[in-house]
Amino acid sequence: YGLPDSGLELDLVYNPLGSFLPPPQESLESKYKEELEENFGILFNQLYTMTNMPIKRFADFLYRRDELKDYMDLLVRNFNADTTNNLMCLNTISIGYDGKIFDCDFNQQLGYGMGSSEVHGEGGKTVFDVESFNLMDIPIKNDNHCFGCTAGMGSS
Repeated sequence: YGLPDSGLELDLVYNPLGSFLPPPQESLESKYKEELEENFGILFNQLYTMTNMPIKRFADFLYRRDELKDYMDLLVRNFNADTTNNLMCLNTISIGYDGKIFDCDFNQQLGYGMGSSEVHGEGGKTVFDVESFNLMDIPIKNDNHCFGCTAGMGSS
C-alpha cells in the first residue's frame, strides 16, 4: 500500500485531540510521511486533516468544560472563504440506513435530511423516491457546525 503505481491507495486522516484547529495539511503530511517511513517503514498516499465538528459528543464535551462558546468563536474567527468551493456538501451525499439522503455526514448525525424542514422528522428525500440523483436544486442545510468545514485550511 502507498507505493506509486501499485494501485493500492492508503490515505490517513488527522483529527486534533482538542478544541483547536489542525495544522496546515501539506506540512503535516510531509512530516507524517517522513516519520512513518523512517520509524516504521509505512508509506501512504495522502493525509487529510479534519476539524473537530462542534456537534454531538464533542459539543457535549466542550459544553461540560465551558469551552463550547470559545471553540465556536475560534471557528468563526478563522472562517476562510477559499474553502467554500471544496466543501463535501457540494458534491457528496450520505445515505442513512433507511434510505434518507443527507447533504453531508455531519448533517446526517444531526438528523438534517435533504428536503425536510424537520430535524429527525418525516419527509425529506430518500433513495426510494428520487428518479435521478440530480439534487442540485435542494438547498444545503446550514448551521453553526458548518464553520468547522470552513475554518483555517478547511476540513478535507
